[in-house]
Amino acid sequence: MGLIVMTLVGLVATGSAAIGGTLAIVNTAIGLTMYVIYERIWAGITWGRNV
Repeated sequence: MGLIVMTLVGLVATGSAAIGGTLAIVNTAIGLTMYVIYERIWAGITWGRNV
């Protein structure tokens, strides 16, 4: 769903479906990468846990 919406936003903004699709894929890749980094950082924080 997010890829479709981002593609449509890119299409409306640029007038090109190819550029819109590229923007959607890049946005998804950046989001996934940032999510993985965020989760790894939080997994390494031990304060507040009874380990």
